[in-house]
Amino acid sequence: MLNTDQQQTVGVVGAGTMGRGIVQLFAAAGHRVHCVDAVPGAARDALDAVGAMFDTLVAKGRMDADAARLARGAMSAHDDLAGLADCTLVIEAIVEDLSVKRTVFGDLERIVPREAILATNTSSLMVSEIAAGCERPERVAGLHFFNPVPLMRVVEVIAGVRTAPDVVARLRTLVASTGHRAIAAADQPGFVVNHAGRGLYTEGLRILEEQVCTHVEIDRVLRLSAGFRMGPFELLDLTGLDVSGRVMEAIYEQFQQEPRFRPSSLVPPRIAAGLHGRKSGEGWYRYQDCEREDAGLPAPAFPDGVSVWIDPEAPDAERLCALAGSHAVGQAEADSVLIVQPWGVDATTAALERGLDAARTGAVDPLPRLDRHRTAMMTAATLPRYRDAAHAMLASGDAGVTMIADSPGFICQRVLAVVVNIAANIAQRGIATVDDLEDAVRLGLGYPDGPLGWGDAIGPARVLTILEGLQRVTGDPRYRPAPWLARRARLGLSLLSPEPARHD
Repeated sequence: MLNTDQQQTVGVVGAGTMGRGIVQLFAAAGHRVHCVDAVPGAARDALDAVGAMFDTLVAKGRMDADAARLARGAMSAHDDLAGLADCTLVIEAIVEDLSVKRTVFGDLERIVPREAILATNTSSLMVSEIAAGCERPERVAGLHFFNPVPLMRVVEVIAGVRTAPDVVARLRTLVASTGHRAIAAADQPGFVVNHAGRGLYTEGLRILEEQVCTHVEIDRVLRLSAGFRMGPFELLDLTGLDVSGRVMEAIYEQFQQEPRFRPSSLVPPRIAAGLHGRKSGEGWYRYQDCEREDAGLPAPAFPDGVSVWIDPEAPDAERLCALAGSHAVGQAEADSVLIVQPWGVDATTAALERGLDAARTGAVDPLPRLDRHRTAMMTAATLPRYRDAAHAMLASGDAGVTMIADSPGFICQRVLAVVVNIAANIAQRGIATVDDLEDAVRLGLGYPDGPLGWGDAIGPARVLTILEGLQRVTGDPRYRPAPWLARRARLGLSLLSPEPARHD
């Protein structure tokens, strides 16, 4: 528990899901917490729910009984903002409406002490725009929590254009007292977490738009090959397609229609049809007893008379030859399926650039380890017998196989390169430091690694190759490499290296 001199008096305006979580977090950490809601009795109901949660945690051995008693005693409920008169920090967690928030902040300025900080939990509005309606905008900042607040151990501290530096420092210290990680973010669309998370959604949707494979296969490949806890379509169903759709549109417009964040035309019709995800019982998946539908295709038998030639330059040439077994040949024969492993381009481009017969060429993604999952694509001209030979060869062993249509960068390469590129652009713009960015993504999005660390694991030069290949084949500016990334790749530097100081 905190020492008496470390305790703060925190006000929370709004007794909904986020407000309750914020109250629980600060009360459990040893701070005094006042909760206010405009609906009579709502604040008291919220504190009763938080108290019941403390009882549950004690029963499960996850909270000390004395700590729970002290936390319950530190909470108080009020039906009027006047109850926040002694607060050193007030956090607003109400409806995402600029005029309503400005009204609340204006009222708070007349109530709280002059040195008190006013923070907004907004996820989509500009902190600077909320602060602009205040007499003292320098004490206004963003304090963006994630649901469920006690479990999502990251909080974005957003400085508006006029926010005083000491306000950010005080908020970071206060957040740290709860055991959560405070991330300092500039007042830019999506801040850090929602900004960095765009790549998984937008590129997954783009792959589906191009009919590369089904949404089920995209999710499966990214789970099994890249280590995501959920694929983009599973996540869209979890967060709600109506909510995520609005966020995608907002970030695209707020970033002046930046191609990297271009939304998908597949989303509005599904929202209009009421397919919002788990909460509506159907989104990209149908939900029966909380289970989603899934399916897999069986592998064909290996065709008679076909041999397998593996490109000697393929990164996994030795392993692929082992999978081919007795079908492998050292020199391509007239009836050989020709297996290549390109970076950033499609099988068609790889075949033509290598002078191979496109009717017999197939490509295997070299990015994920072959013992996890295998993804293969054929050219538009590949004949069925050679497609079946590639599929049957890859299906040998324990790892699963996903056969997709011809696509530059397969699935994993495309998604991971875009995720890394967006993160590099965040670093380039100074929206967050490299360390804060990495922790924000790991804690806020649950990715297996931070995006720049992921880029280092793949190899910065390889990420650059993938992006350049994607842009060359598609002509789409969404894949243009961030200069920040390109410089480090060409200099052989880690993507975790920060921008050097320009002066001592």
